[in-house]
Amino acid sequence: MVEIRYFAAIADAVGKDRETLDFPAGATVADLRSTLSASYGPGLDKMLSVCAYLVGDELTRDPHAALTPRVDVLPPFAGG
Repeated sequence: MVEIRYFAAIADAVGKDRETLDFPAGATVADLRSTLSASYGPGLDKMLSVCAYLVGDELTRDPHAALTPRVDVLPPFAGG
C-alpha cells in the first residue's frame, strides 16, 4: 500500500489531498502516473508529466524511480 499525497492544482484536479493505493513490489512513478490517469482521466497525465514526486526523501521526476510507502505529488508552484 502506498499513501499518495496531492498538493495544490493536482489536489484540485483529483478532488482530494490524499489516498492510499495498492501497488505491487517494484512499482514505479510511471506505474503511479498510469494508475492515476486511468482513475481520473487521460487529461490528468499532462499535469502529472510536469509534477515532481517526493519518493521517500528524494525529489524526482524520474519515471523509473521505485515507489516508497508514501509519495507526494507536487505540481509546479508559482511564486513571487
